[in-house]
Amino acid sequence: MKSTYLAALLVGLLATGASQAAESRFINSHDQIPAPTTATAQPDIFRVSLLGTGTPVPQISRGGYSTLVEAGNQKLVFDFGRNSTTRLWQLHIPIGRVNAFFLTHFHSDHTNGLADLWLTGWLQPAYGQRHAPMELYGPKGTTALARGLQQAYATDIATRVKDEGTPLDGVEINSHEVTAGVVYDQDGVKVTAFDNDHGVNIKPSFGYRIDYHGHSVVLSGDTRYSPEVVKQAKGADLLVHCVSMTSDAQMKANPGYKAIAGHLASPEQAARVMNEAKPALTVFSHIGLNGQITVKDLAQDLRAHYTGPFVIGNDLMQIDLPTTAAGKGFALWQSENIDNK
Repeated sequence: MKSTYLAALLVGLLATGASQAAESRFINSHDQIPAPTTATAQPDIFRVSLLGTGTPVPQISRGGYSTLVEAGNQKLVFDFGRNSTTRLWQLHIPIGRVNAFFLTHFHSDHTNGLADLWLTGWLQPAYGQRHAPMELYGPKGTTALARGLQQAYATDIATRVKDEGTPLDGVEINSHEVTAGVVYDQDGVKVTAFDNDHGVNIKPSFGYRIDYHGHSVVLSGDTRYSPEVVKQAKGADLLVHCVSMTSDAQMKANPGYKAIAGHLASPEQAARVMNEAKPALTVFSHIGLNGQITVKDLAQDLRAHYTGPFVIGNDLMQIDLPTTAAGKGFALWQSENIDNK
């Protein structure tokens, strides 16, 4: 990652002063400091990894939206955009070791990686190794999605069972259709679904809050300004929020961007959420830069409306949160050197 880009990436957080980031550390790939490994990491973790920070735009640098949350012995994946399977394995996490998967809504850029996570996680080489049914949580319609996938890939499944002896248990999907409220509570990790506001025609649409050891992460999901996101994120340790910015020229050239602008938070709307909720840190993901818009433009627009700490996310950015009630601060690093031009 080029130093100029890193500066833009962290402009929101660094501008808040050393007092708010005293216990945080920000690692550039040039520092030659490795990310934590199994051998060096503390046994108890609360870690957020941005598997994909993009939108439907097909691009190498930003995969489709997906987020991994590791809390204690639980590994949870939220949304399944393009390339999420690859990103998980880049972090050396076998797909089959994910405990549960959570869907926010049914836009294709949030579901088109699901088949890959499901089937590749079922394979038995090191990158897969699922030996029990895939646990899939989401709004009404999730069961139909799971059944459709099973029907679409029935020939592949039958072939692999016959040819490779791959056990059938790992290709089952246990779908759980949920409504707003606590949807998952295992080993001290609580996941709460809540309704956000992705537009009047895009319902149901969820965000998720993850609580562990007195600390919390809130994933806004795809949303414009939402009072419910504000409510869930009040006092949260980390808010992962979407943001979209489109140039005037692009808006005129392609009127379809008007609908997008009506469904996703602008920098001003995102800043309003942060000002009202006051999370300890906000990291942006599902980042729409449409037209001749740069990360620097986005950072400057956000800073014009919000003076607190924020970071513009990147694929494979990782954030460690405290794991004790009295713990404070963050560790943030870029796991891979990804050029986001």
